[in-house]
Amino acid sequence: MTEGRPSAAGSAPLWERDTEIATVVQALDVLCADRSSAGSLLMFRGDAGLGKTALLAETRRIAERRGCTVWSARGAETLRSVPFNVVRQLLQPALLSLLPEEAREYLGDWYHIAGPALGIADPQEGNADPQYVCDGLVAAVRRLARREWPLVLLLDDAHWADQETLRWLAGFAERLDDLSVLVVVARRPDGTGGDGARHLDAVAAAGRPVSNLRSLTPDATAGLTRATLGRQADDAFCREVWAVTDGNPYDTVELLAKVRDSELPPVEAQAGELRALNRGARGGGLVDRLKALGLEATRFAWAAAILGTGISVDMVARLATMTDDVARHSAELLCNARILTPPDPAGGTEHEDGELEFVHPLIASAVYRSIPPGVCTAMHGVAAQIITELGRGAAEAARHLLKVHPDDDEELVQQLRDAAREHLAVGAPDAARRCLERALREPPLPEVHAHVLYELGCATLLTNPAVTIGHLQSALGMRGLDGTERVDAVVRLSQALLHNDQLEEAVRTVEAEAARHDAGPVRMRLQAFQFMWEGIHGETVSPARSRRLAELAGTCTGRDNAERALLILRGFDAMTHGESADEVVALCDRALVNGRLAPGLGWTDPAWGMELLMMLGSAYAYADRLDRAESLFTEARRVYTTAGWRGGHLSLANAFLGLAYRRQGRLRDAESALREALALAERVGRRLPLYWSAVCGLVDTLLARGRVAEAWSIAEQYGFAPPYPSTIVLPDIRSVRGRLLLAVGRTEDGVNELEAAEKTAASRGGHNPVLAPWSIDLAKALAGQDPVRAAQLAADARRQAERFGTDTAIGEALRCAAALATGREAVRLAARAVTYLEASPCQYEHAAARIEYGIVARSAAELDRGLDLARACGAEGLAAQAREALESGHALP
Repeated sequence: MTEGRPSAAGSAPLWERDTEIATVVQALDVLCADRSSAGSLLMFRGDAGLGKTALLAETRRIAERRGCTVWSARGAETLRSVPFNVVRQLLQPALLSLLPEEAREYLGDWYHIAGPALGIADPQEGNADPQYVCDGLVAAVRRLARREWPLVLLLDDAHWADQETLRWLAGFAERLDDLSVLVVVARRPDGTGGDGARHLDAVAAAGRPVSNLRSLTPDATAGLTRATLGRQADDAFCREVWAVTDGNPYDTVELLAKVRDSELPPVEAQAGELRALNRGARGGGLVDRLKALGLEATRFAWAAAILGTGISVDMVARLATMTDDVARHSAELLCNARILTPPDPAGGTEHEDGELEFVHPLIASAVYRSIPPGVCTAMHGVAAQIITELGRGAAEAARHLLKVHPDDDEELVQQLRDAAREHLAVGAPDAARRCLERALREPPLPEVHAHVLYELGCATLLTNPAVTIGHLQSALGMRGLDGTERVDAVVRLSQALLHNDQLEEAVRTVEAEAARHDAGPVRMRLQAFQFMWEGIHGETVSPARSRRLAELAGTCTGRDNAERALLILRGFDAMTHGESADEVVALCDRALVNGRLAPGLGWTDPAWGMELLMMLGSAYAYADRLDRAESLFTEARRVYTTAGWRGGHLSLANAFLGLAYRRQGRLRDAESALREALALAERVGRRLPLYWSAVCGLVDTLLARGRVAEAWSIAEQYGFAPPYPSTIVLPDIRSVRGRLLLAVGRTEDGVNELEAAEKTAASRGGHNPVLAPWSIDLAKALAGQDPVRAAQLAADARRQAERFGTDTAIGEALRCAAALATGREAVRLAARAVTYLEASPCQYEHAAARIEYGIVARSAAELDRGLDLARACGAEGLAAQAREALESGHALP
């Protein structure tokens, strides 16, 4: 059958594409029917030459006839190393139509985040977070799409798109539900791997089932042959055309064009000539056809393939070192030979006068691969030089520099380092990594080598801590890094080790470096990091370590940031071990300057990192200074959002802000912040410490809200179970896991988990019963089967709470004691718990205490007050408990 037979041979790739075209028409019907309709995504997948590009061109024609705005872009094999190349192509029509002031207005807060990646704004200082840039691009396209409805986005050869574009496309595809736009993607089944393949899989999953294009049937090939050569083409000749081309539309069109040009009669007697003619369609045959056009035309084609995009006659003439007349003649020959062609005006992309493009990506790839290796390398070098002379920047020249053979070129190393900095500034660390890895192969001069390794480690810190470790260790193992830069490299290495869950090695790294320095600010800074990493170790912090820290902090007055860091660490350590809360707050306050973070000790300052300030906020949070904790973590979220750090930093900021909200009893706000933290942590990678903080905090908050089944579902979905990370997790991971197990009825497992937390606390020399409330939960769990031990646990918790001294700690210990008591003693203890928790900033615990007191005292008034507090907190479980007690008559008037 020749279903969907086009009216002209030029539409040959659309033969037998009725199903795909009908899918496009249906999607356009939905798009154009209602501005509020949900967006949709179509993906067409097929081998080279099966008509993907023609299908997208037909989609454009249909969409434009319907009044749609169409933006299009195409990946290219030789441009995959250029970050944001394809998404820039896609947005070019919209960007060119906007004045700078209009672009700022439409992109809003995202202008300075997405603008540099799109080439319409200068990058801000520092390295941009790639995930935040991706989110900015998603937001930018969404805002522009709302302006241009109905909008169709066409992305051809997606398998050759750059990684940054594919990351954007995957993020954009996930958010199509509330945006009326049609996205159509064409790709080959192969051609990409690693993150690119993962992103394309995510894109496919977000749309309709993928349409896999098939070769033409013999009947369709016969129809196409007769449409091209005339009805006189006999059956045997048509069958041979199909056999020679295997039904590939591109090969069929090219073969039939050669038959027509050679005036070969389309009859069975001449069918034997078809295989020889077909060899010129691509590969070696295409190369032979190119060479037949002459040396100048061949060099022109090579130069065009090197450029890949922006193929102007002038630019090619410079690269191929030929006169303008020769270049124009060569371009004409190549166009006549169907190798190059002027851009299709219907293609939707703006082109400068005189630009050309390859007729098909297959031809571009074949020409590029035909260039002799030495010539190819030399031409890339010349192209880089031309781009540099034109002032287009190191980043644009970098894709050519990457292809140049290593040759001890000091200038090339510097150019690649400059390009890496430009890539990092716009949120393209993978591109920066490629530049620096290539610079290492040059290789750099001995005195520069360590610096390149250090920069490479910094480039991969956001994306791959394990790789960062190797680069920084190598840099520190050779000469070149001295003074402050060496110390910074050691600190960064220890941070990478920490985030790769290699905490003990992180401790050893800074400890060894500290031993190399005499007493002074540098050594104190390294000692502070050593104590910091030891302090967040989840299992093996020894009492001796706490004594050493106390002794060192006792000499500190807070005169510089090293001393302030030690004061914070001492305050955090004292809090975790349940020492006096007043002393904890005093230590933390001494680390501030007029109640604020000291200069150089802010959330984005690289000298200290975020971990120290997270410890400061946590110390305040558990010492009942929740106002200061909330202020710190709110500032962290604001700073990271403004700076574009949308990876692990923003995830932790949300997680700890969620912790502050949870402590305050603002459970709805806590859940929202923690869900955002978890979504961001998922992008960075599971099983990392920041991931555990988000999951643990969310499970704890859901349990507080009374949504036990949902808490269990989250725990199952995100692997909230042993083995745990080596770092300390807030809230206490074993206490939360134990409480979850008890809540779902797995009492024995819950008791075992809480007893494991007890052993950890013993190894650390004590604990804070609010930070790690395992003793209170364990006492309640054992009350029925082992009342003696339960009473001892409750008494220990009360003693530790009185030592710590906060209203929350004492009130929670009294709640536990009341739960184990009976009669008047239970009423007395419950009343005292209410007194303390009423003065506490923790409103959830206050609500729980009110309800428990109302039950044991049989007081409707107390239950009503507890019910109001529970509702305000968003604690549905507590509210239900209060209502049940009121309705069942447990409370007397």
